[in-house]
Amino acid sequence: MEKEACSSAFSKMILERAKKDKDIIVVCTDSRGSAKLGTYPEELPDQFVEMGIAEQNAVTLSAGMSYMGKKVFVLGPASFYSTRSAEQVKVDVAYSHNNVAVIGISGGISYGALGATHHSLQDIALMRAIPDLTVEIPSDATQMRAIIGELLEKGRPVYIRIGRNPVPVIYHDPSEIKIGKANRLISGKDAAVITCGQLVSKSLEAAALLKNEGIVVTVVDMHTIKPLDTGMIRTVAEECGCIMTLEEHSMYGGLGGAVSEFVTQNIPVPMQICGIPDQDVPNGTDEEVFKYYKMDPEGIAEKIKSLISRKNKLQESGGK
Repeated sequence: MEKEACSSAFSKMILERAKKDKDIIVVCTDSRGSAKLGTYPEELPDQFVEMGIAEQNAVTLSAGMSYMGKKVFVLGPASFYSTRSAEQVKVDVAYSHNNVAVIGISGGISYGALGATHHSLQDIALMRAIPDLTVEIPSDATQMRAIIGELLEKGRPVYIRIGRNPVPVIYHDPSEIKIGKANRLISGKDAAVITCGQLVSKSLEAAALLKNEGIVVTVVDMHTIKPLDTGMIRTVAEECGCIMTLEEHSMYGGLGGAVSEFVTQNIPVPMQICGIPDQDVPNGTDEEVFKYYKMDPEGIAEKIKSLISRKNKLQESGGK
């Protein structure tokens, strides 16, 4: 299975585009290795700023350069940009309407070995509550390139969270991907799984396992958390009668919270929000942590079957 890290996809693309566009600037905070920036700093030193471990200053500087007409991408650990720099993202980027792309690298549980202090499992809850801030969690390298390409054409204040490791390539046609539009990858009537990030590929694996049992589910890649594709949510709710959200984030306030806010007010159906419980996460690799929380393909399949069972019981009782 072909794999590529979203960070590698970004660095290759931004180097190519920046060579042709002097207004593109990359800002980094002592994380060029983790960000996989490669030769960008050496090849384009006049379009690169190294701020050291100063994420707050990096966001403010980026906002200032954007105000002067530059296309700015500021990168660093998601755990720091979503907490330490939260005020600067809120005020200098979003409130001031500066077209800065804040890219939180090694998001979710990617920094597994470093423990809970380096996890970013509250970032989406915070970022999606900030007015005028788009929130993106790409699921593969193709999607990352498509999002960056759209931002280069028409910038906006945006927070993009990406993981650390290579992930399976899901998309081969970038024209299928638009900010604000979810992608339905599989269609089924038994349940709808709405997910994002690296859990999209695991949801597809779970769907394949369920198909062997005669259970056919819809899988939706909701890569844009804000603005949310409510049209897609309404459609799959009507078709499937139940929804499970799955995310590499606290079960509070993330994708599940966003979807449930719409569902409960517009088209109530049984829902299950699957994410990280309200606790410090054990140290471990992505795969180890996902398995621990039953968010591996086998665990996801079991959660889906449980939700379908609940839906069926409600239907048998007349919804009471």
